[in-house]
Amino acid sequence: MTEGLVARAEEAILQSGMDPARALDSARAVFAAAQEAGAVEAAVIALRAMALACRELGDLETAESHLRRAIATSGAPAERLAQARLSLVSVRTQRGHPLQALRVAAMAWAYLSPLDRAKLDTQRAVALAHLGRHQEAVASCDRALAVLAEAPGTIDDQRFRAGGLLNRGLVHAYQGRWTQATRDIASCLELSQRAGLAHLARLAAANLPFLAVRQGDIPAAFAHYRACEDTLFGYPERLATMRADFAGALLAAHLPGEARAMLSLAVPELEAAGAQVALAEARLRLAQVELVTGDARQALAVARRAEAELTAQGCDSWRLAAEVVLRARLALEPPSRELLERLLACAHDLASSFAAEAAAVRLAAAELALTLGDTETATAQLSLLDPEAAARRPAREARHLAPLLDAPALSLRHLIPLASAQQAAYLGGEPDPCDGVPSPVRWHAAALLAGLRGDSAAAFAAVHRGLREVGSEAGRFDDPSLRAHMARAGHRLASFGLGLAIDTREPESVFAWAERWRAVAGGRPDAPGMTAVRSALAGAALVEFVCHDDALLVLVITATGITLRRVADTATVSEAVVRLRYGLRRASLGDAAPGGRHGGPDPVLAEATILQRLLLEEVAEEIDGRALVIVPAGPLHTLPWSVLPCLHARPVSVVPSAAAWLAARERARRAQPLVIAAAGPGLRHAATEVERVLAAHRRTELVRGRLADVADALGRADVLHLAAHGTFHSRSPLLSSIELEDGPLMAYDLLTHDCPPRLVVLSACDSGMARVPAEGAPLGLAGTFLARGAACVVAGLIPVPDDEALALMTLFHNLIAAGEPPAAALATASSKTRVPGFACFGAGEHPVVVSRSRRDARGR
Repeated sequence: MTEGLVARAEEAILQSGMDPARALDSARAVFAAAQEAGAVEAAVIALRAMALACRELGDLETAESHLRRAIATSGAPAERLAQARLSLVSVRTQRGHPLQALRVAAMAWAYLSPLDRAKLDTQRAVALAHLGRHQEAVASCDRALAVLAEAPGTIDDQRFRAGGLLNRGLVHAYQGRWTQATRDIASCLELSQRAGLAHLARLAAANLPFLAVRQGDIPAAFAHYRACEDTLFGYPERLATMRADFAGALLAAHLPGEARAMLSLAVPELEAAGAQVALAEARLRLAQVELVTGDARQALAVARRAEAELTAQGCDSWRLAAEVVLRARLALEPPSRELLERLLACAHDLASSFAAEAAAVRLAAAELALTLGDTETATAQLSLLDPEAAARRPAREARHLAPLLDAPALSLRHLIPLASAQQAAYLGGEPDPCDGVPSPVRWHAAALLAGLRGDSAAAFAAVHRGLREVGSEAGRFDDPSLRAHMARAGHRLASFGLGLAIDTREPESVFAWAERWRAVAGGRPDAPGMTAVRSALAGAALVEFVCHDDALLVLVITATGITLRRVADTATVSEAVVRLRYGLRRASLGDAAPGGRHGGPDPVLAEATILQRLLLEEVAEEIDGRALVIVPAGPLHTLPWSVLPCLHARPVSVVPSAAAWLAARERARRAQPLVIAAAGPGLRHAATEVERVLAAHRRTELVRGRLADVADALGRADVLHLAAHGTFHSRSPLLSSIELEDGPLMAYDLLTHDCPPRLVVLSACDSGMARVPAEGAPLGLAGTFLARGAACVVAGLIPVPDDEALALMTLFHNLIAAGEPPAAALATASSKTRVPGFACFGAGEHPVVVSRSRRDARGR
């Protein structure tokens, strides 16, 4: 009977990796029978099987309880107790005690067979990785996999072999070795599927979003994520860990809004599961996200908690949490000597393990020292970052640079960093302050040093070189959102260069530097020349707004000249835009109405007049009577320009940059374009609107409002019209969407389409809204269409009632079909229907339809 119970208990262990719920039930039954029969060995094995099943189901506390009970069982064979300790290693690591896990592994080693020692090595690798001992972790996996490859091949052998591949793949990923990581995780997935280890296959697949982000494929990352949500449903701790890892990759890719959305789901589940290691790392990422997105108070609170948890676990990434604490204080507190001293100490602490972060903190300390008037300290810190000083240092072997990733600021090393002692040893002694310094930090330091010497030419040259390097790095990505967020690394450097240009009081210089930064963020080779802009304007005017510090400036370029004015404080303009949008939303909902319908003053007109005075009064003479091409900045990206009284019925095109406008003008036009339209669900007049749109044109096609049909239309249409509900996600603009019959068309879905229609009309609320991580790269539905190659997008900036959208769009398309340019057609349609809130983005000054009269004129 005892042998039968042992066999049943071992079967439950094998089953725990395939069907943990069923394994748990089986193991409980065996344990009860073993206790009754006094079968000690079977009881220990059953307890281990129960623990493994609980671990797979996310109940780490119960898993540890079962394993400790197994280990405490007297009279059990030493090998069985050692096997229980083997399983306890991974549970203790997940619960936040990797050092204790290694001690447990050492206690088990002597009593295990060579095959079980190989299995133990796969578990030790997890603890070593969490301590930042990456080389040891890889070596541990290598040893294990060599033995397991020659093992008999039982289900348990295959499970540990697949687990070893998965663990080694993750360590490679943490080190930025994407080819090796992808190879190992793909091998794990293949082996798991072949062996019927469905749960382990899910874990391997759960890392695909993470890897896709790190390789720049955002659409694939979100596709993998959606699939993982389905496959990991019912395993809350595993799902939460996947979300937290995905968030870490999104954060490393400078997508903080998307990362926060993942972390808001992951953190509560990790708390509930007691997964302390994953939870502490998730808190660190959340603190970093809060800081990047502007909530310094929340960042401070979360970072302090993460610092305490990571310190207790012995993880070197407590230093990163300490950095977030100081950066949050820097945002919240007035400059002080105490804060400067803490920044200097933080830079020293970070230097051995986190060269990029240490450099950024040194730069912040230098700037704070300058604010405090301490030029000696500032110069000393900046000199440590000077690229010329770095070039004079002795060359190091290439292997010394292997652990250092190129990604600036928030990098993947935040997930599981190298231990400081190991890093220092690997580099061959004391860390060099200039090693691993991100390009923007190096050249910002050089520019500041040149400024302190009074050498403005050298300062300009340093900023220019730094931005060129940032642009080269960001330009590797086709994805506009990833490119824009990567470019954020150069934001402060660009701001410094813009300040130098403003100090010259030369409009051409200010325009060149503003456009240079927009070109970096927008993935363009360089800023356009003044001659090219003027020749394209003809009788129009380009109005480019520039934010610097707390001031908003405006440049007006015409065919004959250029003007620079300071117009207002950015905060004042931002408040006015918010009030105007609030008034427009109230009017659209019927709570108030433009035109003073209830007898009082028109609140929308009042706010619009205030904004007109703030923004355009200083340049009223330069823009008088001209069609406008507007390059917004800061809060102006959400302004419906047609509401301003002086722009009523005037053609206005809104563009990310002058360079983007010039590029959009190059899209070809056709005499009779193919117009495709689709209606989404839940709108009373959407179908009628689509019918009228198609009736206005000659070559038309109606498609169903389904994802596949619309995706197909994107590659064929010259003009695409979508009448549907729209949703804008301010924190996660890639999740902004158009609602279709079978689900939302997300902004990130558009990234796979390289040849979008020349004109896209989004008859949907808020579809023109954008978040702008870097000027020149507005993110949202309209911005994504433009970034992928659309010449012009007409989209809503506020909610518009269904019947008003019907009236506006009917007239708009009749004018387009008659040969009017989109900007002029929208201006006329908005004026005649009195429906504000839509904007024309991109090159809206050229007709989409080449009318017969124009063709004849062109022929003559």
